[in-house]
Amino acid sequence: MNVGRSIGLEYGASTRDIFGETLEELGKENSNIVVLDGDVSNSTRTKFFKKAFPERFFNLGIAESNIVGVASGLAASGKEVLAASFAAFLLGNAYDQIRMGVAYPNLNVKLVGSHSGISIGEDGPSQMAIEDLALAASFPNLTVLVPADEQATRWATRAMFEHEGPVYLRTGRPAVPRIYDDSESFELGKATQVRQGDAVTIIACGLMVAAALEAAHTLSQKGIEARVLDMHTVKPVDHTSIEQAARQTGGIVTAEEHSIAGGLGAAVAQVVALRHPVPMAFVGVMDTYAESGDPDDLFARYGLSPAHITQAAERIVAHT
Repeated sequence: MNVGRSIGLEYGASTRDIFGETLEELGKENSNIVVLDGDVSNSTRTKFFKKAFPERFFNLGIAESNIVGVASGLAASGKEVLAASFAAFLLGNAYDQIRMGVAYPNLNVKLVGSHSGISIGEDGPSQMAIEDLALAASFPNLTVLVPADEQATRWATRAMFEHEGPVYLRTGRPAVPRIYDDSESFELGKATQVRQGDAVTIIACGLMVAAALEAAHTLSQKGIEARVLDMHTVKPVDHTSIEQAARQTGGIVTAEEHSIAGGLGAAVAQVVALRHPVPMAFVGVMDTYAESGDPDDLFARYGLSPAHITQAAERIVAHT
């Protein structure tokens, strides 16, 4: 993909690759970790853990409901369990099992959904998870993480195992621009400000953080300085940073590679409405499914490009 290239962002590995590498590292450090997969370990990258620790890896086939059921049983027995599959399958097929077997009993199960959003391109709408954040965030007790790049994925993968309780981690297939280096830090539940600005705030997650930075660069050339927040923790969302952005910049744009309903934008809007109402705009997939195609073309077609973020920010600034 070309997101962020125009402002000189270098591309690293995909978030799924870094998740898989970090999971293997954690497996060496913690012999209590057990991994379950739905016959897609080559895609989710749990294959690294599988190769290193075959005795602690279980391929349960294309049966996501069963995978979550087994995960909940292992967690109830004291294991630190991670269950992985494509995001569309894991959240869609196993919703009831996550609800009653993981979220309700508040068990220490880590769920990882790969191939999220429309950036998987040619795989098509059957595998494009554009509802997973809304589904995951609907569960009480469940923490929801969407890392933006390599380093953020390392932090998030470790943070979810340090956190006691159920977590959903969203990963993606394409290589992503590097936003962070190892000198920076990550705090679960706390947004990271990646650009200063006082005219408007862009709050993004995942791949859209790079798109937000590109949009902010374009806005700066027009005399509009945009603050950019990486809201890597969609739940619990960072109320304090959102309220500060609303009070200090007067308007907010959210950007997510997800349906406009029930995801990051909805979470931010709830906080804004309660804490400090300001004009808002929402960049995401509208009330539609995408189609198979080149990822950059899909981002342009479905309104997720940096240009769309720029235009949304300009509309907000005009009303503040």
